[in-house]
Amino acid sequence: MAYQITLQPSGHSFTTGADETLLHAALEAGQHLPYGCRNGACGACKCKVVDGRVDHGGAQDYALTAAERAAGYVLACCAMPLSDLTLECREAAAENDIPVRTLPARVEKLERLAADVMLIRLRLPATERLQFLAGQFIEFLLKDGRRRAFSLANAPQDDELLEVHVRLVAGGRFTEHVFGAMKERDIVRIEGPHGNFQLQELSNKPMIFLAGGTGFAPVKSIVEYAIHNCIHRPMTIYWGARDRSGLYLPELPQQWAAAHAHIRYVPVLSDAPAADAWAGRRGLVHQAVLDDHADLSGHQVYACGAPAMIDAARRDFCARGLPADEFFADAFTYAPQGAPAADAPQ
Repeated sequence: MAYQITLQPSGHSFTTGADETLLHAALEAGQHLPYGCRNGACGACKCKVVDGRVDHGGAQDYALTAAERAAGYVLACCAMPLSDLTLECREAAAENDIPVRTLPARVEKLERLAADVMLIRLRLPATERLQFLAGQFIEFLLKDGRRRAFSLANAPQDDELLEVHVRLVAGGRFTEHVFGAMKERDIVRIEGPHGNFQLQELSNKPMIFLAGGTGFAPVKSIVEYAIHNCIHRPMTIYWGARDRSGLYLPELPQQWAAAHAHIRYVPVLSDAPAADAWAGRRGLVHQAVLDDHADLSGHQVYACGAPAMIDAARRDFCARGLPADEFFADAFTYAPQGAPAADAPQ
């Protein structure tokens, strides 16, 4: 049996089965209810039943007291509906709506995607989950007090493991550690989520994604979130690299484009050697967008990569009619060995 769940004060609604928790159903429907652990222990997903009945499930007494239950409060990560419901709750619509947390994480998997790109999957403690918006990033907290920031490549609904893509930077203290010394089962400390690079869900404009190198990571998160939530706005993904190895997950955007008529994928190489036997687009990735669009006034652009790429794209796209407030960017910078500053994402 399916039940209708209505959220106040937003008026958002979704459906859920009798055997599905309110939080799981909300996240599946693209509604950003706050949460912390997903197992009834932290109380972060507490909300109030205005109308209807629920089964409290496995909510822990210290996270939801008897007095709170009597007053109508529930933990959305445990509660299951027994009728249609109206819930009073806070929703996370922007980065400031989600608390920044510091957590330990175990390196679950290291996978070299290219000679200079490492995929890291992180597992949080069993009682913890990190809520974030697609496109945001986390910071690794190093023992010497420095920080290194990396975009989350997994989509928010797929939060059992956190995924980041790390490019090796010559002289980079953290990236050289990742490639030379980090091992599976190592424990790291992370902080997040951070950043305001995220999908503007209230718009219906066609979207252009511009990714340079590992700038593909937050694009992956946003696109997978959009696919999961049946957002069918036209999307064109331009992914640029120097050579073929720089497109380190080439099959994935090809699969998106093959499975979804509203998604188009355009890989671009700037300096492909003859050995790559590259027959695709060549040159600067933002120039490929300009070659394909004489007028950008009706689009949104999401750009992630090196600052030079971001700056050139902003300048040239706005000259083609793109409204300045429809250009959303996340510029990657790098901290060399001994630098005191934290990286911006990457």
